[in-house]
Amino acid sequence: MSEPWSYREGIDSGTDVSLVGFDVEATDGKIGTVDEESSAVGESYIVVDTGFWIFGKKVVLPAGTITRIDQQERKVYVARTKEEIKDAPEFDENTYKDPTYRQQLGDYYSRYPYQPYGR
Repeated sequence: MSEPWSYREGIDSGTDVSLVGFDVEATDGKIGTVDEESSAVGESYIVVDTGFWIFGKKVVLPAGTITRIDQQERKVYVARTKEEIKDAPEFDENTYKDPTYRQQLGDYYSRYPYQPYGR
């Protein structure tokens, strides 16, 4: 992933439609729903409420992990497995917008090669 905090070329970032409430699909199944989003240039991300999958945990996914947005089906597809998402740096409601956390998260997701969504 060249720039984790920017949408991939050709991805409709959903600026016209809120992604909040959309289901989020990892490469190996549903991980939760979008709880929050940011489409700020170079700082775009979604916060996913994983529900009971990871016991109510939330995760931040940089926009660069998103491979497709299906507005009709209300789904966001990401190029990461459930395990990769589960092992990401811990979400903290008070610090997830801090530059240090964003750097850790960007570094974590950037170590994985580009993966198109294969369904």
